[in-house]
Amino acid sequence: MNAALGIRREDKNRWERRVPLTPEHVLELKKKYGIETFIQPSSIRIFSEGAYQKVGAHVQDNLTPSSVVFAVKEIPVDFFEQGKTYVFFSHTIKGQKYNMPMLKKMMEMGCTLIDYERIVDRNGKRLVFFGRFAGLAGMVDTLWTFGQRLHWEQIETPFREIKQTVNYKDLDEIKEHFTAVAKNIEMNGLPPSLTPLIIGFSGYGNVSIGAQEILDVFPLKEIKPEEIESVVNNPSNKVIYKVVFKEEHIVEPATPGKKFDLQDYYRHPEGYRSIFERYVPSLSILMNCIFWNTQYPRLLTKDYLKKTFSKKEKMRLRVIGDISSDVNGAIEFTEKTTSSDNPVFIYHPSTDTITDGYEGDGIIVMAVDNLPCELPRESSQSFSEILFRFVPEIMNADFTITDFNKVALPAEIKNAVVLYQGELTPAYHYINKYL
Repeated sequence: MNAALGIRREDKNRWERRVPLTPEHVLELKKKYGIETFIQPSSIRIFSEGAYQKVGAHVQDNLTPSSVVFAVKEIPVDFFEQGKTYVFFSHTIKGQKYNMPMLKKMMEMGCTLIDYERIVDRNGKRLVFFGRFAGLAGMVDTLWTFGQRLHWEQIETPFREIKQTVNYKDLDEIKEHFTAVAKNIEMNGLPPSLTPLIIGFSGYGNVSIGAQEILDVFPLKEIKPEEIESVVNNPSNKVIYKVVFKEEHIVEPATPGKKFDLQDYYRHPEGYRSIFERYVPSLSILMNCIFWNTQYPRLLTKDYLKKTFSKKEKMRLRVIGDISSDVNGAIEFTEKTTSSDNPVFIYHPSTDTITDGYEGDGIIVMAVDNLPCELPRESSQSFSEILFRFVPEIMNADFTITDFNKVALPAEIKNAVVLYQGELTPAYHYINKYL
C-alpha cells in the first residue's frame, strides 16, 4: 500500500478543535502501512502542527496529494476536488436542508462520501462516534445551567460552583471538582425547596451513558420510573435521584388493551402515543439523549407546557439538557441550537417565544449542538482509536472502479458510503427527495 490521506482543518466555529486522527495514529499508519498524511495547518487544533510534523506528517494547505480526505464536521462547498473520497459527519442522511447544497456540490464533482454516522454493525449499532463525550459535556453544562438558574432564583446550592465544560482543563479536572461539590451535598444536604432532586434521562445509549458517568460522581440513588411517586412522598435531601426512561416508559400503543412491543414500536411508531408527561411534574432536570425523527411521538410538546404553566403551579422542572438538540424535535420548544459561548435560552410557554440566558419565566434549554468539541483532547483520542482500525481498508480500496458493488470494503464501511462517484448509493436513494 502506498497511499496518502488528508486531514482537513476544522473551521465550523472557534470551539471546534477536534481531529479525526491523532499524531500517534498517524505515526502508526506510516510505520505499519506506509500511509503518508497531509494535514492542513490550524491555530486552534488540540494537537499542534509540531506534534504531527514530529511523526512525519506533511503540514500544508494543499491536500491534493491525498486520495482520501478525513474531517470531523461538514466541509465547505468550495473545498471539494473532482472525484476525491471524503470521510466526515455530513449530516445529510435525514435530508438536512442546510447541508443539501454541500451534497449537491459533491455530486457535481463526482465525489465519494463515507459518513461516520452510518458506520454500524449488523444490528445497526454505531461503531464510530463521539456520543459519550456529548453526554459528558452536556451533563456538565446542564448542571452549570441549573446552578446559575437557582442562584438567579436566590436559592444557593453547591451547583453554583460548577463551571461550563470549556472552562475546565480536562475530564480529570471536572471529575475532581465534582467530587468536592458532591461531598458538600452529602454533608450539608440540599434546600427543602429542591428536595427531592430528581434528574431524568430519556434514552440509554452512548450519549446517556456519558451523561450518567458525570452524575454518578454525586451521592446518588437510582430509581425506576414507577418509584418516583414514593420518592416524592418520602425524599432525602442528601442524595440526587437518577431515573432512566426507556421506550416503554415514554410511549404506549394508541390501541386500548394492546401491549407495548419494542420492535413493533420501531416498525410502526405511528401506532403509539406519548405518556411521558405523567413523569415530568416530578423532575427537576431532564436530559434528552434519544435519537428522534418525525414519525416518533415527542417527549414534550409546547401545548403541554402552556397548559402546565397556565395553572400557575410551581413547576419543578427548571432545565432541559437537550443533548440531541433536534430543532423542534423530541423537545418541541428547542427552537434553535446553541453554542458554547451562548449555551442556553429560556422558552416562555405563554408567549411561545425564547430569550437567551437563564433569567426570566419559563423553562431553560441547553442545546449546544457540538458538545464533544468541549472535550477536544479526550474525544479526539477516543474517536481516533475507533476510526483507526478502518483506515487501512479505506485507503486500500479502489474508488475508481465503476461498479460500486465490486469495490472491496468491509461491510461496515460499505454501508456508510452515501455517495459513490457522485451518485447516491442504493441505500441512500431516498435522499433524492430532499435535493
